Amino acid sequence: MKWVVLLGLVAFSECIVKIPLRRVKTMRKTLSGKNMLNSFLKEHGNRLSKISFRGSNLTTLPLRNIKDLMYVGNITIGTPPQEFQVVFDTGSSDFWVPSDFCTSPDCITHVRFRKRQSSTFRPTNKTFSITYGSGRMRGVVVHDTVRIGDLVSTDQPFGLSVSEYGFKGRVYDGILGLNYPDESFSEAIPIFDKLKNEGAISEPIFAFYLSKKKREGSVVMFGGVDHRYYKGELNWVPLIEEGDWSVRMDGISMKTKVVACSDGCEAVVDTGTSLIKGPRKLVNKIQKLIGATPRGSKHYVYCSAVNALPSIIFTINGINYPVPARAYILKDSRGRCYTAFKKQRFSSSTETWLLGDAFLRVYFSVFDRGNGRIGLAQAV
Repeated sequence: MKWVVLLGLVAFSECIVKIPLRRVKTMRKTLSGKNMLNSFLKEHGNRLSKISFRGSNLTTLPLRNIKDLMYVGNITIGTPPQEFQVVFDTGSSDFWVPSDFCTSPDCITHVRFRKRQSSTFRPTNKTFSITYGSGRMRGVVVHDTVRIGDLVSTDQPFGLSVSEYGFKGRVYDGILGLNYPDESFSEAIPIFDKLKNEGAISEPIFAFYLSKKKREGSVVMFGGVDHRYYKGELNWVPLIEEGDWSVRMDGISMKTKVVACSDGCEAVVDTGTSLIKGPRKLVNKIQKLIGATPRGSKHYVYCSAVNALPSIIFTINGINYPVPARAYILKDSRGRCYTAFKKQRFSSSTETWLLGDAFLRVYFSVFDRGNGRIGLAQAV
């Protein structure tokens, strides 16, 4: 859920965990200091997947697929624990849920945290705000015990919303950001970083498997990788810079012709975005090539024609990642077929694409904080 606008910040009153959702110098830092990193990654990149996760213990949390539009998992906050459904979002860094003193209509429709019922709750006087592509919130930073499956973070800073707009009707209560700390609007340490720093996670990585159409079967895993969720080798892509889950993309093509990203561009791998988003003109070009017709905020195609539509190929780090029509065509509540391509609401000085769930259902994804890279492989 790549955020698009800004924050106002002022002063106010050793295991992989699967969820049905010793500090050492990293190899990246060692090689960077000797100017050997780029050549090493080129020569050994594909083999690193077997090195990095040896001996890891994995925590896996189940996620629920909500109509191929979002994936939510359960976490708890407080003592005794209060349960919330959250989106695990690589496009943002902040973790927040609604508070019981939020009276916005958007808050009232969700589970709200009752601070007075938690014996481990600790307030602060720091406030913040975030604007997402789908809505905005304003909140206050607090501390309490947070549990993600078997992972426990005590005195974890997180946000409690005091107002929300644009989240009414959403099935999730809050958002758990998995981006780098520098992207945090609240300036609170993200829960993944706190768990990593305390040694609760054996390897500084997490990974996603997103099911197709089925409500159950999706997972987010922490501390390692379960190789049963993908085929073949993981292909590693270095980040443009450590601090955001963005990589260089070589091009986007259809029927051997480049249709976008012709001079290379930036791609954000974003588990909080359901669609594939790009610049207006290029998205419109793809819609036209597909034969999609605009209707409201979506572009529709005849469902009977889906099997005849071509794959769209995203080339990243020299490797082609085809996304077939059955993956980029979704169905609305009336059973009509529309494309997963959508123009971004914000403009950028450089061509940027958001690769959301429509892409990530096809490719198992690994986010490696220790080596500043993303791994992709064909999902099972």
